[in-house]
Amino acid sequence: MSMKRTNVYADPEDLAIIKEAAVRRGISEAEIIRQGIHLAAMANRVWDEPLFSRTFAAAGRTPSREDVRTAVADAVRRETDTDPGATA
Repeated sequence: MSMKRTNVYADPEDLAIIKEAAVRRGISEAEIIRQGIHLAAMANRVWDEPLFSRTFAAAGRTPSREDVRTAVADAVRRETDTDPGATA
């Protein structure tokens, strides 16, 4: 990967933290700065399409709390029912 040189102004306290981290991790200060630039670039990227582009067929409404509880209870009953002919 080719790289392009650039100059930035940084807070001296941030640079001291980067220097300490570079020594502790055994990598260059430049590598830590490159990682930070990459994280900032990705955090501010605008994607061409939405994260969720698929749509799903549904009832067209958000289920109520009671709907969710009933569905979960039914699923638990089905999973724990040892006698398929038994009724609750």
